[in-house]
Amino acid sequence: MSNSTNETAGSGQYDETILDSSAVSPTDAEGNPIPVTIPIDLAPGIKAIYTTRLGGLSAGDWGDLNLGGKSGDNPATVKANRVALAKSVGAPLSLVAQVHSGRAVDVDDFFECNATYGCDFSGTIMDSGNGDGPASYPRLEADAEVTIQKGIALGMFAADCLPVLLADPETGVIAAAHCGRKGLQRGVIGSAAEMMVAKGAKTERIVATLGPCICGDCYEVGDEIADEFDAQFPGTFTLTRFGGPGIDIAKAALQELAEAGIPRDNVIDSTPRVGAATQYLDQDAELAALCASDGEGSPDLAERIGGVRHSLCTLENPLWYSHRRASLAHKEHEGRLLALIVRE
Repeated sequence: MSNSTNETAGSGQYDETILDSSAVSPTDAEGNPIPVTIPIDLAPGIKAIYTTRLGGLSAGDWGDLNLGGKSGDNPATVKANRVALAKSVGAPLSLVAQVHSGRAVDVDDFFECNATYGCDFSGTIMDSGNGDGPASYPRLEADAEVTIQKGIALGMFAADCLPVLLADPETGVIAAAHCGRKGLQRGVIGSAAEMMVAKGAKTERIVATLGPCICGDCYEVGDEIADEFDAQFPGTFTLTRFGGPGIDIAKAALQELAEAGIPRDNVIDSTPRVGAATQYLDQDAELAALCASDGEGSPDLAERIGGVRHSLCTLENPLWYSHRRASLAHKEHEGRLLALIVRE
């Protein structure tokens, strides 16, 4: 079952196709997971995709579609989730080791499929299969990826940090950036934009969208960090719903996009699409089970969704993984979503 209406917004379209996980099994006939994702068209032939927690094989604190490889989840399960995602997206994934830096890398310099789901330079733990115990994929530390190639899904892990996805529709140059507090302070968006320009993009043509992240009402950080961040990104200081000082990383990202020369009108708002998807899944049995085990907020799905003020907020919206939610619930582990951009 799917919903397939479109709503024009800015330079792109909202792709209203979303898999209804309440209508289908989370696995196919062969036992492979069927990821539930939220796609958004940034430009003709260029799509942003957000994974949810639904439609995977992970269990316990990692449930259900954990795509991160460093949190202690079963490597075989993570691999199966990633293989299913690559199949769903129709393109191999490109993954790097995210370290909250300002560094961007040119994927065209190193892309080669070294995993069944794509090109993995994230340092993911894997099962070596030779009886010697777990091994890992190689590490390439960066927090932004850029490519001009078709058919590569650039991916950024997140569980409160902000993914920013960018594209120049004319040249086909695309980029994905992982924008946590430190990455924003270290200029990761500017680094991504500069590399896009070096590959032929023009900043005035670049379109961008901001993915799921913890919102300013929820991201409590303390006085010193909030003051320092606000000094660099004026107006991002917040007073959170918990009563302490916080920051708004999405607002800081908008400032960084503007500083990079990307017009504000070229920033496509993901909120309407994500809000619609959230309401669409308000009776989903898999999501209800996850809410019941979260240990933060109401265990009731309808109440949780009814209390969502910001659909893109990873802490508020049960569709997303959230490190802060896991911390509040005193969980030892948390999964990771992937925000992807791919040129068909």
